[in-house]
Amino acid sequence: MLEWIVTTTLASLCVYLIIMVFYYRTLLRKEKLGSVVVKNTLGDAEVVIRKYQVQLQRSLGNIDILSDELSKVKNDLKSLRTRNSQYRMESDKLRQHIKELEGKIEALL
Repeated sequence: MLEWIVTTTLASLCVYLIIMVFYYRTLLRKEKLGSVVVKNTLGDAEVVIRKYQVQLQRSLGNIDILSDELSKVKNDLKSLRTRNSQYRMESDKLRQHIKELEGKIEALL
């Protein structure tokens, strides 16, 4: 009777261990497949990140160029405003001189 209990126990243990080996082997395969998928996803993400990084660097370069152009235009605008005010002053002086000359002409007539 003891032999029968020991044999049954060992057989049950062997069946249990075989089932567990297959179970863990299946889990290991799934884990490896998951690992491969994660590696591929990370690789794709790195490529996309590099792509956007290059685009960002180009955009920042373009922003620098545009900032320089804007500064130049602002400086040009300031100089044009200064010239315009000078021309107005000269125009006012010339109008005043014309009025004076018209007054002199009328006095002569």
